[in-house]
Amino acid sequence: MKVCLIAEGCYPYVVGGVSSWVHSLIGQFPNLEFAVTAIIAGREQSGKFAYKLPPNVTEVREIYLNDCEWQGGRTRASFRHRLSRTEFEAMRSLVIGDSVDWETIFRLFQEKQLSLNRFLMGPDFLKIAEEVYELRYGSIVFSDFLWTLRSIYLPLGFALQHDPVKADLYHCVATGYSGIVGSLASWKYGGALLISEHGIYTREREEEIIKAKWVTGVYKDFWIEQFRKMSLCAYQRADLVTSLFEDARSLQLDLGCPREKTRVTPNGVDITRFAHVPGKEPDDPMIHIGAAIRVTPIKDVKTLINAFYYAKQRDARLKLWIMGPWEEDREYAQECFELVESLHVQDIVFTGRIRMEEYIGRMDALILTSISEGQPLVILEGFSAKKPCIATNVGNCRGLIYGEGDDFGPAGILTPPMNIEKIADAMVAIAADGDARARMGEAGYRRVCSRYRVEQMRSTYRAIYQELAQAKHVPWPEDSYRPHPEQEGGKSHGGNRN
Repeated sequence: MKVCLIAEGCYPYVVGGVSSWVHSLIGQFPNLEFAVTAIIAGREQSGKFAYKLPPNVTEVREIYLNDCEWQGGRTRASFRHRLSRTEFEAMRSLVIGDSVDWETIFRLFQEKQLSLNRFLMGPDFLKIAEEVYELRYGSIVFSDFLWTLRSIYLPLGFALQHDPVKADLYHCVATGYSGIVGSLASWKYGGALLISEHGIYTREREEEIIKAKWVTGVYKDFWIEQFRKMSLCAYQRADLVTSLFEDARSLQLDLGCPREKTRVTPNGVDITRFAHVPGKEPDDPMIHIGAAIRVTPIKDVKTLINAFYYAKQRDARLKLWIMGPWEEDREYAQECFELVESLHVQDIVFTGRIRMEEYIGRMDALILTSISEGQPLVILEGFSAKKPCIATNVGNCRGLIYGEGDDFGPAGILTPPMNIEKIADAMVAIAADGDARARMGEAGYRRVCSRYRVEQMRSTYRAIYQELAQAKHVPWPEDSYRPHPEQEGGKSHGGNRN
């Protein structure tokens, strides 16, 4: 059985919760062959993997959303391509309509191999742009509107041009571009389609666009509408759609996912991983707070630094460890480094990428100040090491900290997001009471053991994979997958078809 995992902006290039989940999932099924379709920003990232690929991953194909090799309309031929009436209406429905004719669009890009250059620079797209401009945006400059519209549909076009892997099951780790590629591949080859959302893609993109400086005014609504259409395509074409917790499932239903397709599948961690890690030195007077995060805006590291600055003034024993890579957004990371310097705050350590086993035992507590999350693996990992966690009230953090249907008690402190005062108060409170830290750590350990073990996650996905395989009449292999001789020389990877 061959599974194609489709991921946007994460595995195998970026270390983080979703990437760790994907890597763990592949490792849980050595009997299956996996291919990875990786959707990344541009060719400069090609092949720069942060993970060593498991032996049952036989192929990585790349899709570049900002492809530097696109030659937009530089030939006369690009202006002569015309669509049939059905094709034109399908493309119009993508831009203007409420219901998108995705099958015609898939056929247009895959079977007729529509030139993206010719379409975006040609008369059909111009006619669609003029129509939507007159309907909604007549007060802005048309040339600006036209080029913005092209920039919105260019990355989608790259996704639609992609030559998909032939597989028995397409497992998308989000909707959005991943969901479009999975829907396209399932349509082309008949494989089952599974969508697993960690955060709700549409809502996350909506939050980003509202705050973004690179998109302004009326264009924000247009981007948001486009992401909604893409996600709805994945929901409607999927055989099954999973979420990590019940509130996330409710959001999927609100966004149009059919109820009968939805299923809640919590994360799982290996609770034995931190059983014998080095602990804190008995005579260490400091209270160590660990943030195992990527230094990126979504983790709101600046609020964390500011909150620690005020907490440190109230309890000098506090020490903050920011444990994770900063290369993903170097500009933001540099702003964080400069913030520490400008505040003249002591005892903040940026470690870069780490092995959690080497650090987590030395922490008194973990902290997560994200502005958006799903069901954070780092909290579950902390619980498996009996470490309480301070977390912002986003995603499923409330359920993890306070429990959902259990009586184990609080496993940390929940704070509002982006609230420096409350986060500082939480750090001071958790530093002040060692007995409370121990009780919280024990509550977290009992919680993770009861519901969030990797064995439970494996059992859940084994049942899902087998269910979808049976529906497609695909045999389930019991023995470990062995690559064909021609695959043993190394993993293959390739990018957009131009």
